[in-house]
Amino acid sequence: MEHLVYVPAPASRLRGALADPARVARAVPGLQQDAGAAPGTGRLKVRVGSHSITYRGSLRVSAHDDGSYAVDGDATEARGTGTVKLALTFRLADTDEGCAVSVTGTAAAGGRVAELPAEAVESAATRLLNRFVEGLGEAAEEPEPASIFDTEVPPPSLEPEPESEPESEPEPESESQTEPVSEPVVEPLPEIFAEAAHARRTMIGRSAEEVDHAPPRGRYAPVPAPQTVAGASALRWAAPAAALALASAIVVTRALRRRR
Repeated sequence: MEHLVYVPAPASRLRGALADPARVARAVPGLQQDAGAAPGTGRLKVRVGSHSITYRGSLRVSAHDDGSYAVDGDATEARGTGTVKLALTFRLADTDEGCAVSVTGTAAAGGRVAELPAEAVESAATRLLNRFVEGLGEAAEEPEPASIFDTEVPPPSLEPEPESEPESEPEPESESQTEPVSEPVVEPLPEIFAEAAHARRTMIGRSAEEVDHAPPRGRYAPVPAPQTVAGASALRWAAPAAALALASAIVVTRALRRRR
């Protein structure tokens, strides 16, 4: 396999990234680092055409004396027995626009990926390699986080705060400068307020129960219901009188008939 990738970054920055295993692990697209494991060890999901295959493995980078870098990796399918092994060599060269990375090597795969079309596998490998090399340039540009212990703390101010001057009391004005104050004119309260004040005065001194059950006074007092006792008593005596008159009329009528 031979491939060439251009990165808009100097070769010195990419060499620094390849020498740091943590930056190499961050450059692998989609790599899920295992907790507590060495950098570059974890799970990686690879999409080949319409298929997705998840591998678990590790990636290692070592420098050669001639300035090139060896990238070795091996992985096994997370849900299968297929394996992938690769041995690549990276060579870096400065250009006018950045750096040219030449990739050569071999790769062997078995399992599900071997059953897929060769063109789809080659396209997926090229895409993954391009993103990895571009990630090396981006990882080299990321600054290392500063420690909180390296942060400069400003020295405390030892100067005492200025004391506030006491406010001077205003001088009393002389009698000659005082202006006469006109007394407010008290207007008579309306009738409704007068009734409310009278009701409030009559409630003073009573218990809470008396005040709650006390009927309202004044214009808000309830109107008494009309008396109907006289009419009821008249109706009560009118019925017997009518019955007596009717009985008398019947007796008189019978008596007159007998005489005839």
